[in-house]
Amino acid sequence: MTSVRRIVVSVSDLERSLGVYAGALGLSVAWSNDEVATLDADGVEVMLHRRQPTPGDHGIAATFTVDDVDQATTAAVTAGAEIVHGPDDEPWGERQAVLHDPDGHVICLVTPLDRAAV
Repeated sequence: MTSVRRIVVSVSDLERSLGVYAGALGLSVAWSNDEVATLDADGVEVMLHRRQPTPGDHGIAATFTVDDVDQATTAAVTAGAEIVHGPDDEPWGERQAVLHDPDGHVICLVTPLDRAAV
């Protein structure tokens, strides 16, 4: 393997999901139509695909690095996400919030901490 190319997220409402991923998290929209939107996450494509989602808490969760976890969490909740856990300082050196996006998929927001302070 050389890299991660794309993460595809099935969404029931494309505009509502864009409010979280583009609006709250700040991912830039590269391309969109009525069915699909592709967003840039620092070189990894996040594709929001309008189709029946099947969310779960115990599958794969995408983790997004943000400048301020607390601010990004507030913005994501305002846009329709729900807090599962945190934000908290974690022993592995990140401040992390775990959320459900509008369709119930788990996403994590993290900011690296100074490991000496953890």
